[in-house]
Amino acid sequence: MELLEIQDPEKKRLIEESERHKRELDREVGEFSDRTERVVKNALIIGGALALSYFLFTQFSGKKKKAKLKKQQADRGTAEVELEEADQPPSFLSKVGTQVMSQAAVMLLALAKEKLAEYLQSRKEKHEDS
Repeated sequence: MELLEIQDPEKKRLIEESERHKRELDREVGEFSDRTERVVKNALIIGGALALSYFLFTQFSGKKKKAKLKKQQADRGTAEVELEEADQPPSFLSKVGTQVMSQAAVMLLALAKEKLAEYLQSRKEKHEDS
């Protein structure tokens, strides 16, 4: 087959052009997959940060459910002693947990903000390159 390629210069040129197009296509697919991978990683980090913040927030702030439950019990005629327990100030451990949760949420949101800014910057650069 190589003998035929050497004999026909047009065929040789077309084969070389085909190979060049194939290499260029492989390079573009590689770049696209790299960009997609970065976007997916950023999305997962941001989503994970938001999910973790929500999870921490719901775990440490279950006060509404307890107060609602106690109110329902009071409506049913349960003893008033339970209502007095609901009015107690939060414990030291509860305050510490709230502070830790707040700091963790702030840190996670800052990380999410940075990742979002990086993503937007890369999109802007991509748009300017086009």
